[in-house]
Amino acid sequence: MTQARPLWPYSVFAGVLAAAGLPIYIHAPKFYVDSYGVELGSLGAILAVLRLLDLVQDPVLGLLSARLRSKGSSVALAMAVLAASMVGLFAVAPPFNPLVWFALMLVLMFSAYSFLTITFYAAGISRAESAGRAHLKLAGWREGGALIGVCLAAIAPVALAGLFDKPFTGLAAVFSLCAGLSVWVMRPEWSISRQPSLPNLRGVVGDTHARRLLILGIVNAAPVAVTSTLFLFFVESRLASAGSEGPLLVLFFVSAAVGAPIWSGIAQRIGARATLLIGMGLSVAAFLWALTLDAGDVAPFAVICIATGVALGADMTILPAAFAARMARVDPQGAAGFGLWSFATKASLALAAAVLLPLLQAAGFRSGAQNSPEALKTLSVFYAGVPCFLKLCAMGLLTRTPMEKEL
Repeated sequence: MTQARPLWPYSVFAGVLAAAGLPIYIHAPKFYVDSYGVELGSLGAILAVLRLLDLVQDPVLGLLSARLRSKGSSVALAMAVLAASMVGLFAVAPPFNPLVWFALMLVLMFSAYSFLTITFYAAGISRAESAGRAHLKLAGWREGGALIGVCLAAIAPVALAGLFDKPFTGLAAVFSLCAGLSVWVMRPEWSISRQPSLPNLRGVVGDTHARRLLILGIVNAAPVAVTSTLFLFFVESRLASAGSEGPLLVLFFVSAAVGAPIWSGIAQRIGARATLLIGMGLSVAAFLWALTLDAGDVAPFAVICIATGVALGADMTILPAAFAARMARVDPQGAAGFGLWSFATKASLALAAAVLLPLLQAAGFRSGAQNSPEALKTLSVFYAGVPCFLKLCAMGLLTRTPMEKEL
């Protein structure tokens, strides 16, 4: 009976989660800088502090997920909190200090987002196992939906701008409607009868294979974290092309959506590791090219967006599938493993914001202002040079990381 259920609800739910993630990491910092005059360094510090909360919170949420995952009400409540905090962040003028309001809304968003992500990915483990270890197949539906959600979130602020007084009010409103829909279509998955159990955190951390995958996940997520944090600043200031951000983001994520099923098919033929190495090499080449760009180089950057987007499709599809396949052996409930995986991914994003934004400000860079050649050069190095180095490190780790033969 389990095998007969369709997988498309995973696409819908993943799309909603991804649509929330894009504004958190890409739009929110710049929105608060431009709209409320918050300093880059202050935002970076807030993001870093909030990620320290995740260090304790994510394992606890994993425990909560393991105990409540069979109850759809917990998922519905978490999604309601996520939608409400999205509205508070983008559609409500801060009723007090904007920096404090920003932090409060992000605490709610991060908590709900973490719980939903852990629960969602953990549910996919038993689903894929019941379908004959079809982790890559389920990952294709899940990550494909996530990429579509990101694309829609990227164009929503522009598409809905004429209907609302603030650029992201429409995004928050539409997201709230889609959040309810996603909970509804996934309700059969949450109602599967499972015995609540304690997450096998010790088993995950003690497993060499799982531990290496986690380390690889952290390092490999770092380049995306850096480029996500600096993308809007790079397009506006380095390329001097304010207004092109939306179309370029859509191009990037559409390329990832197109690439994901292609990489999945390649991985089934030549193996997960070889496929990931090819995708990572493509990213390195694109980052090196991005280092050479100057004002007006929008067309070359569009090609870079396509290349890095296609490469991202490999990361998003194959790495979570490889980790889920390992969790099926050491933590079948999945809550402990994906609690750690969630933290690893977000830690990279926090580190990028905490380190790069203050350094960029110290170098004299100012959003929306006339910047010196030195400040723009620093922006280029941070946006392209740092990710290139990190991706090379990830490639080195990948050669030493075991992968399950069946995904």
